[in-house]
Amino acid sequence: MRPILKPLFLLGLLLLPLTILAQKQLLFFQTDWGNQLSLDEFLQKVKKDGYDGIEVWMPGSNDAKENLKSGLQKYDLKVIFLHGTNRGLPFKEALKSYEKGLKEVLSWNPVKVNNHTGNDFWSEDENLEFIKIADRLSKESGIAVIHETHRGRFSNTLPAAVSMLERFPDIKYTLDISHWMVVHERLLTKEDQNLQRIFPAVQHIHARIGFAEGPQVNNPAAPEWKNELEAHLDIWEEIIRNSKEEVFTITTEFGPPPYLPTIPFTDKPIADQWEANVYIKKAIKERFQND
Repeated sequence: MRPILKPLFLLGLLLLPLTILAQKQLLFFQTDWGNQLSLDEFLQKVKKDGYDGIEVWMPGSNDAKENLKSGLQKYDLKVIFLHGTNRGLPFKEALKSYEKGLKEVLSWNPVKVNNHTGNDFWSEDENLEFIKIADRLSKESGIAVIHETHRGRFSNTLPAAVSMLERFPDIKYTLDISHWMVVHERLLTKEDQNLQRIFPAVQHIHARIGFAEGPQVNNPAAPEWKNELEAHLDIWEEIIRNSKEEVFTITTEFGPPPYLPTIPFTDKPIADQWEANVYIKKAIKERFQND
């Protein structure tokens, strides 16, 4: 290599991480949790507000499945499917049902499958059996099958998620850290060493703001929640910027009542669920707007 070219080559190597970061694409998905609109109205609104797709459970009837499929095509929207372990079944029956349902959702060729996996009442060994099924079917299909950090599941606590990662290093997580905020009754931050251990395993984010006494603040735009908002945004940004995924997916997942508090004696929500989800999408985008 000629002397004059060597510094340029080294400079290129130094700039390479910045180039990779600039090329990273964020895809945003809207939840249909609590939706009261018709499917067509819902999908039209999702598209209008700049989402790339939706995250939903597989519909039960054939007609509903066909309507979903045609609606996604009509509005050019992607889909992430939710799937999960039926905790109402005995372990072995739940395992069979889980595999059967997972095969169906994978046949749709979704962007990803996000799992509510296992049961916090079952042993780690039992919960691991669901993860092994997910891993096998993911490799066979080439579609990411990931496991949400969620109360009531094997990943109901941060230590439990770390423990499973140690047992099964190939596990991939959907991080919904709002659950752990209330489970551990404190505001977790990106500096938490246990939390940092699972960051490399996170391939999808559920964006909702939790706090020490609940899984969802009443309104993420309210100034009294600024510390909680910034802590969540810091965690998400840390994960996304260091992820090996060139395309990173995020579902905005502020939920309806009773997750969303209501005015006593009226059952009327004190904030707008849809506005909260759009707000958090914009807040995440702002973190990357200069990239």
